[in-house]
Amino acid sequence: MKVLLFIETDGEKVLGGSLELISAIKVLEAEGTALVVGNRALADTVAAFGIPVIFTDTAVGCDTLTEVLAETVKEQNPDIILLANTPLSKDIAPRIAGRMSLGCVSDVTGISKSDGKVIYTRPAYGGTILEHIEVEGTAVVTVRNGSFSKPEAASNAGITEKKVEISEEFIKTKIIDVVKEISESVNLEEAEVIVSGGRGMGNAENFKLVEELARALGGVVGATRPAIEDGWISRAHQVGQSGKIVAPKLYIACGISGATQHTSGMSGSNYIVAINKDEEAPIFEIANIAIVGNVTEVLPVMIEEMKKAKAE
Repeated sequence: MKVLLFIETDGEKVLGGSLELISAIKVLEAEGTALVVGNRALADTVAAFGIPVIFTDTAVGCDTLTEVLAETVKEQNPDIILLANTPLSKDIAPRIAGRMSLGCVSDVTGISKSDGKVIYTRPAYGGTILEHIEVEGTAVVTVRNGSFSKPEAASNAGITEKKVEISEEFIKTKIIDVVKEISESVNLEEAEVIVSGGRGMGNAENFKLVEELARALGGVVGATRPAIEDGWISRAHQVGQSGKIVAPKLYIACGISGATQHTSGMSGSNYIVAINKDEEAPIFEIANIAIVGNVTEVLPVMIEEMKKAKAE
């Protein structure tokens, strides 16, 4: 079985979700090759994880990346094409699948093999159920960040440089300017610890307790849609269906009831601690530790204990 990985970068670093795809190859017991576009130094970074790399310095953009990936798929003829489930890859994946008549599965959280067949697991109906999908023929698959562990360094597998000529007729869009937003500094997708607050925090002053706990743990602040709509924190921190899909090692849900719109965006977390005064809150159904109590009384105690632990 051959697997082609599209390794996405931001021009300066490799996105963590893309590196996790290397670990998926071990699960599949397959032969893997990675495609890196744009930055030669980042191709070296990927090759250091023991996977052969195809590198091209073609300008990065959705149209050009689609062409480069399509050409690489034709040459490599892989059984599976894996991409991280980023906004860019969610745009590229269906283009490749449609253009080359391939199967396409998005937002996959698990990959397994059964009787020689590959099974893709992904959430459906807002995360309320998991569906298992089998694709006949080659599949283009986007994988949710955090579904696999980060790979370990290995012997450098080498880089093959490739020149791809792209006709102007394929370039439908042109980036003329980039405006950096605050969201770029809020890296929820790659955070190992996230402390999120919801409507149950009560007001903006109480929400500062969420921010303080996140600082004490060296984590990132998350929030539900109601907290953002009330102006307690910027939309860049939103976790859920209409926000960011996250899978940290630790997720602390403060004053969050557990509506599907939110839990579908954080249910992949390794360990979930939930604090809510309602013992029937749906969030407790997916929590590893459930704390029933007033969040404004519980958080100060947690913050104090975290500070003591760090001081020791």
